[in-house]
Amino acid sequence: MSKRALDVTREKSFPDWYQAVVRDGDMAETSPVRGCMIIKPWGWGVWERIQAELDQRIKDTGHDNCYFPLFIPMSFIAKEAEHVEGFAKEMAVVTHHRLKNVGGKLELDPTAKLEEPLIVRPTSETIIGDAFQRWVKSYRDLPLLVNQWANVVRWEMRTRLFLRTAEFLWQEGHTAHADRDDAMAETLKMLEVYREFAENVLAMPVIAGEKPANERFPGADNTYSIEAMMQDGKALQAGTSHYLGTHFAQAQNIQYQSAAGQLEYCHTTSWGVSTRLIGGVIMTHGDDDGLRLPPAIAPRQVVIVPMLRDKPEDAELKDYCIALEKELKAQGIRTLVDVKPTKSAEKRWGWVRRGAPVIVEIGGRDASGGNVTFMRRDKLRDGDKAISKTMSRAEFVAGAAALLADIQAQLFAEAKARLDANIISGIKTFDELADYFGQAEADDEGGAFKGWAEVAWSRPEGAELEAIADRLKAMKLTIRNAPMAQKAIDRPCLFTGGPAKEMVLIARAY
Repeated sequence: MSKRALDVTREKSFPDWYQAVVRDGDMAETSPVRGCMIIKPWGWGVWERIQAELDQRIKDTGHDNCYFPLFIPMSFIAKEAEHVEGFAKEMAVVTHHRLKNVGGKLELDPTAKLEEPLIVRPTSETIIGDAFQRWVKSYRDLPLLVNQWANVVRWEMRTRLFLRTAEFLWQEGHTAHADRDDAMAETLKMLEVYREFAENVLAMPVIAGEKPANERFPGADNTYSIEAMMQDGKALQAGTSHYLGTHFAQAQNIQYQSAAGQLEYCHTTSWGVSTRLIGGVIMTHGDDDGLRLPPAIAPRQVVIVPMLRDKPEDAELKDYCIALEKELKAQGIRTLVDVKPTKSAEKRWGWVRRGAPVIVEIGGRDASGGNVTFMRRDKLRDGDKAISKTMSRAEFVAGAAALLADIQAQLFAEAKARLDANIISGIKTFDELADYFGQAEADDEGGAFKGWAEVAWSRPEGAELEAIADRLKAMKLTIRNAPMAQKAIDRPCLFTGGPAKEMVLIARAY
C-alpha cells in the first residue's frame, strides 16, 4: 500500500497533482475547443449534486428559476460603462449568422453580417435588466427574485479545468427591490446561503466578507465573497454576492410606481457560484491518492467491489453484493455494485482516485460469513498501511448513514483546522508582509506554502487604493475580503499609517 494512486504528490508539484486528480479521478478533460472542458460522468455527477443542494436553498429563500438568452445585444452591455469596461477583454462576439462554401472552403458570408453584434453571455445583468423593466410596474411587483442555471463565456487566455475555463457553468441570481435596505438584506442573505452551503455540503470552510473597492464586480456598489483556503495556501473565491445600487436600473430603466404614486428606480442585486466549486473541493480535500469527496456531493456514497474470480461461485457473491446494495439504497444511500470485468485491485484504486467516500470489498469469505469489509476514503491509510474494517453486514447497514455523516464532519474539521492555523495576524508593516510572503515566484504555479495575512486597513479609495493594489500585485498578492466577523483593531492601517477601520485578508489566489 506504500505506492500512491497518483504519479505525482502535492509536495512535489501542487499544480501537476491537481491536474492528475482531475484526470485520474475521471472528472473532466480538455476539449477540441481551446480553453473549454468536457465534464465526464463522474464530474458531472458531482455538479448535479451541487446543483440539487444549492437549488433547493435558492428556492427555499423565495427565488424562482427561469432562463434568459445566451446572446446579448452589444447595445445592452454598452449602456453600463463600468460593466462593459470590466468585461470587454473577455467577451466573445458573434458578427455573422451564416457561412458560405467558396471553392470547397467554408467562409463567413459577407451578406450575413449582423446589424448589431451579439455578445456570448459573460453574465446576464443587462439582458435580465431589460426584462425587469417590462416586468416591474408597481411596488406590488417587488421584490422580484429570479435565478438561472446557465453556461457563460469569458475568453480566458490561461485556463485550468474547473478553476478557469473559457466556458463554465454556474447559477446567477438577479433580484430587484424597492430600496437599498431590502436589496442589501438580499445581498447578505445570499452570501450567508453560500457560506452555509460551502461549509455544510462541500465541507469547505470559508470566510465571508466584503471586497475592497478595486475588487468589486463591474458596476456594483458593494461586492461580498466567500473565500476558501486551498492546501497550497492560496485563496479561492468560491462565491460572490453583489449590491448593484441603481446603476443597472437607471441604464435599463427599471422603475416602479411607489405607494405614494412616484416613479422610483429599483435597487438590484446579483449573486452566483460556478463549477470552480469543484476545483475548490479537489484542492481542499484531495490527497496523494486522489480525490476525497464529501458524501453530500458524491454521486456514489458507497461503492461495492465484489472480488470476482471468474468461477461459478461468482454468481452467489454478486447476489450477496446486490442484496447489500438494495439495503443501503432503501436508506437513501447512493450505492453502486461495480461488476465490470476488471481486476478487483484495479477497481478499488479507481474508486480511491474518484474519491468515493466508502469503498466496500466483498470476497467469498465475507459473503459466507455475512460480513462486510470496507475502507473510509477520508482515512485510507495509517502511514503507508491500508486501513480496512470488517463487521457484520447488519451492523454495517445499520451504521452506514452515521458513517457517512462522520466522514462529512471529519473532512470539514480537517480543512477548518488548516484554515484556522494558517491565518497570520501579527503582521503590522508592509516590510513584514513582504518578508512573510517573500518575492513573487517567476511563475505562480508553485512556491512554498504560505497562508493568509490578516492586516489592519483604512479603506482607502481612488489613486491611493490603486497604488496599494499595484504594490501587492508586484508580489502576486490581493486583498481577498474584510471578514464579516471583525476582530478588535489595535494598530494603524498597514499601508497608510492612518486610523484603521477594519481587518482584511491578504493572500495569493487562484
